[in-house]
Parts: sequence; C-alpha cells; structure tokens
Amino acid sequence: MAVKDVFWTKELPTTAASKMLRNFHPEEDAECVQLARAAGASFIGKTNCDEFGMGSSNRYSDFGPVLHPFSPERLAGGSSGGSAAAVALQECDFALSTDTGGSTRLPASYCGVVGLKPSYGMISRYGMIPYAESLDCVGIMARKVGIVKRVFEVLSQYDEKDPSSESSEVRKRAIYGMISTKESSDTWKIGLPEELFNREPSEALSNVIDTLLKNGTSDGKRVELYQVSLPSASLALNAYYILASAEASSSLARYDGMQYGYRSKTGSVEETRAEGFGEEVKRRIELGNFVLSADAFDNYYLNAQRARTAIVEDFDRLFRLPNVRSKNDNYDLGVDVLIHPTAVSGPPKVNSSDTTDYSQDVLTTPVSLAGLPAMSIPIGKDSDGFPQGVSIVSQWGCEQTVFNMAHELENVNKKMH
Repeated sequence: MAVKDVFWTKELPTTAASKMLRNFHPEEDAECVQLARAAGASFIGKTNCDEFGMGSSNRYSDFGPVLHPFSPERLAGGSSGGSAAAVALQECDFALSTDTGGSTRLPASYCGVVGLKPSYGMISRYGMIPYAESLDCVGIMARKVGIVKRVFEVLSQYDEKDPSSESSEVRKRAIYGMISTKESSDTWKIGLPEELFNREPSEALSNVIDTLLKNGTSDGKRVELYQVSLPSASLALNAYYILASAEASSSLARYDGMQYGYRSKTGSVEETRAEGFGEEVKRRIELGNFVLSADAFDNYYLNAQRARTAIVEDFDRLFRLPNVRSKNDNYDLGVDVLIHPTAVSGPPKVNSSDTTDYSQDVLTTPVSLAGLPAMSIPIGKDSDGFPQGVSIVSQWGCEQTVFNMAHELENVNKKMH
C-alpha cells in the first residue's frame, strides 16, 4: 500500500505537503494504516497531495504538483493525486487517500482507477491530519473494485479514539436495512440525477447501462432506470466552500510554531503562519475567518448549514433504503443507487488558471455534504483520450450496495472492451 501524506506513519514524516510540517515525525501509525498493516499490507511509501488536502487539481503542494501519470501536460487531480498516480502506474496494489469534497473521486476519475469515499464516520480518522472535520473521510484507491472492497472491510471498524466514528449498533442497523430491502425486491433501481449531469451521458456509460437494462444483473435481477431530481444540488458547491473553509480556519489554528512544526526566524506567530502556509491554504483560512465573523455568520455560515440540511433531505427522498442516522423511513418508490459523471471535464492542464479548480467539485460536493458513500469507477475515455469516471452513490452505510453495482458496471464495461 501507498499512503497519502496526511496520515501518521511511524517510519516516515507526515507533512500534509506543507512547509509547516516538513519535520513532523509521528510516534505511531494512523488507525487505518495500523489496521491495514495488521491485515498483512506492506507499506511502501507516502504519496504527494495538495497542501492539507485543499485542492482539486494537485497543484498546491510544497513539493510541487502531481503530474498526470499519462501526460506531463496534465495534473493528476486533487487532493489525493499522488495516491491515484501511484495506483495507475501500478506502483502499489492500493493506496489510502482522503475525500472531503471529492479529493478521492476526482483524481480516480482523471487517472482511470477506482476510488471510494465511504460513508462519513465509517473508517477511523484517528491519526489523519484534518482539513474539515465534518466532511473528511478516509478514501481507498485501487485498480479493481474487488480490491477496494477487501480493504474497506478491513478498515471499517468502530474506533473509540475517533469522536466521529459511528457506533457498531448504527452500522448493524444500516446493514440490516440494506439486506431486508434487497431481499424484498427482484429489481435494481438506478437513478440518474439530472442536476449531476453537466452533459449527455457518455457513449460508454450509455452502452453499459443499456446492456444492464437488457440483460439484468449477475444475481438475476432486472434493472430499472429513473430520471430523478436533487433540487438543492445547485447550492452544494457554495455551501461546501463556506463550511469547509470555516472548519479549516479552526483546524489550522493549532499551527503556530510554538510546540512543533515550522517556526519563522523571529518566532512571531504571524510570520510563522505567513511563511509556513501556501497561498491556497491561506486563502481558505481567510475565507473561513470571514464567514465565521459576527457580520457574516448569519448570511453565510448559517445559510450554508441550511443548504446542507436540504441536501441530506433531498437524498433521503430519493433512496428506498432507510437513513439510519436520521431515522428516516425508507421510501418504497425510491432507487437503490444513483449514477452520475464524477468530473465535469478531463484532467486539468498544468498551465490552466487555478480559479477554474473550484468548479471541479460541483458534481462531488453534494454527496460529501450528505455524508454518503460514493465510488468512482473508470468507464470509457473522453475526446482527448483520458479516462473518465462515473460515480455510484447509495444511502449512508450501504457500501455493499455500491460495491455490488460497481461490480456489475465493471464487468459489463470489461466485456465491451
């Protein structure tokens, strides 16, 4: 395994790709690293990323950008681009990553690998350097769905050291609801959310879905397709950047050079932070400080929280699987999974404007705000010949449903190519 450089590792420094932490040497492994090792995984090294996980392109690292594994003129995508590139180049069997607003799924799509953002609270974040506490998830990348599934089954355990880790009881309820819904139906219901299709479905995706509609799934079930709507999805991108930046400004307040990390020659906190953080991190801290200020709090932060609530409710209305965290009943007419493109375009160009990076998250942030499981798998290529991914989304705690549909898409796609 390769490990994104935001997870503690005993034998190598954990820098979060920041000058601020260039010499930080943890005394123990992150929980997910320790669990993977205990299950037999061999740790080969750390992967580059956007500083503190803040970025969609992987241009914001103190070590330099992560180039696309198949083109020096493109970027691997962020913030977990190093993990995606390592998997794509077959330097490891799987890589640990993070996903706050799309940081696993976007680079997975750009680099042609499988990337899972699990349900929020499903994998322990103990020993992971935080960006936005209510959004951060441990991600998993590999070339095949089956490998991601095996790693997830090892890592998805309750951990009392992580306050956001969901209890074993809630996990069991989610599994029970998933199994009972599956056994009571002879169909797979797939929803295509119109707000998450920025263009017509690709020919490759259309062909795969048409084949499933015609032949059914490997477990003998019929497939039904529905066009569905997520009205609040248009609010997700703005809400995400407001909430994530607010939480980042709080999370990063601890880096002042007093006890550990970079410290300026004068020793002043102001100079230490100005010199130690990169421009993108400082931009998000400033935005976070602004939206949390007394004058802006109601207009920005509270409205973003309201938008987040609306997004969760919209997703709950779409799924026939119950949300065991909000205790919403299942909706018999709902779908099992949603499928949509992972990225709005191909991998970003090295010399493109960094202001375009923010819009890259438009298709991934709704799922992040709702805390749902989502997996990007490669299906086909874009007009420039680069891989493109599609995302499979399901209700909270229903990773197995995501894996099952991902296997179906993966197998059909393989037979067609």
